[in-house]
Amino acid sequence: MGGMTSSMAAKFAFFPPNPPSYRMVAEETGKLKMTEVANHDNVDVLKVKTKRGTEIVAVYVKNPSAKLTLLYSHGNAADLGQMYDLFSELSFHLRVNLMGYDYSGYGQSTGKPSEQNTYADIEAAYECLKETYGVKEEDVILYGQSVGSGPTLDLSSRLSRLRAVVLHSPILSGLRVMYPVKRTYWFDIYKNIDKIPLVQCPVLVIHGTEDDVVDCSHGKQLWELCKEKYEPLWVKGGNHCDLELYPEYIKHLKKFILAVEKSAHLRSGSVESVDQMDTQKGIDSRPRQSTDHREKSRSSTDHREKPRESIDQKEKSRASVDKRERSRKSTELAEKPSNIAEQPEKARNSIDRFGEMMRSAVLCNIDCFKPVGTKV
Repeated sequence: MGGMTSSMAAKFAFFPPNPPSYRMVAEETGKLKMTEVANHDNVDVLKVKTKRGTEIVAVYVKNPSAKLTLLYSHGNAADLGQMYDLFSELSFHLRVNLMGYDYSGYGQSTGKPSEQNTYADIEAAYECLKETYGVKEEDVILYGQSVGSGPTLDLSSRLSRLRAVVLHSPILSGLRVMYPVKRTYWFDIYKNIDKIPLVQCPVLVIHGTEDDVVDCSHGKQLWELCKEKYEPLWVKGGNHCDLELYPEYIKHLKKFILAVEKSAHLRSGSVESVDQMDTQKGIDSRPRQSTDHREKSRSSTDHREKPRESIDQKEKSRASVDKRERSRKSTELAEKPSNIAEQPEKARNSIDRFGEMMRSAVLCNIDCFKPVGTKV
């Protein structure tokens, strides 16, 4: 069954850029670098072996002011060459070290994409952070974008001392992108709905209200199931691939990073904040009842809307201005000028075709649970 699940994932869920957006070259010193991107002294390019026998490419962006490290799992139809500039910008603005990696079969990583391979990929990247850079578990923030929420939640559900998790346009599961099923089936992939209650650290969920690939309800249900909720960001008008263009995106991320940076994440699962103003509204450390979380995820619609109302109120100044133009002008005016909102589309060309392709291929017929029109 597990093999068939991975086969389905590979066939319907993964779309690495073809050809890859970059190549790898070795300098005379033996140091690796990527072509087609601007190489910087503060960026290491690595090859990391996984326990499943593949060799993945990773980049490590160093920030001398960093106290925390972000491990970023990107979206479905992107590779490191396309994410490189954004990684540099996030490292600078959030004052974090950042490691991004390509899944097996993506970019110049070897092997083929599969659900199980992505789990091994993120684990190898995480072990590299610990062994090569001496990063401690309690100083790591896992960041998963769309399909990247799968490996992110798989790893975070197994680590008890993580500092925090960020879910960016996350999915409840592969099948739930297509159908509003009420239970988890064996052939489903990335069963995030079952893993999120196991995460012991603060979780920030970011989702666009107009996401036409992964409906915003996915993010809301995952937020409902978090043990330690941080104030979510429901980006009004945001779609699946453009959330970085909104000024509230980087503003809210910075607020979250500052809050968890000042907090002591205890093994008991509670959070003690040094700065209560940062965390009083954001982090809810009250334990949740572990009843049937899949049923609870469908309840209290009005309760889930309250955070969005507060976000909308804060963003009322955006109402009459074109959101993309405004975001290009507004991002980080208070800081050193940056092009995070002016990134060419290649930097965020992670148009996650997960939902689109799953819908068009029609993974299976719910009535009989057999493939339709396609032999798997």
